[in-house]
Amino acid sequence: MNTFECIYNEVCLIPKGRVASYGYIACRVGNPRLSRVVGYALHVNPRPGDIPCHRVVMKDGGLTSAFAFGGENEQRRLLEQEGITFLPDGRVDMERFALRL
Repeated sequence: MNTFECIYNEVCLIPKGRVASYGYIACRVGNPRLSRVVGYALHVNPRPGDIPCHRVVMKDGGLTSAFAFGGENEQRRLLEQEGITFLPDGRVDMERFALRL
C-alpha cells in the first residue's frame, strides 16, 4: 500500500464529531515528519465523499484556507454539522474534539 493510501485509510478512521491534526495522521502512518505530505494527499483526495478530509485540521485547531473542496468556510460548516464547536478565535476546540495518540 502506498503512502497516500495509508493516509486515506487513517483519515477514514476519524469518527464523526472528532478531528485529527496533520501530524497525528503522519504519526499514524509511521512518520511524524510527513505532515505536509498528509496535507497534499488530502488536497488531491480522490474520493471526497468517502474520505472525510474535513476532519483533519492544524495542530492548534486552525482550519486551512487550502481546504480543497470549498475552502475553510465549507470545512467549518461540515465540522459544525458533526457537532464540533469552535473557540472564539475560530479554531476547533482541540481539548474536546481531537484524537490523541
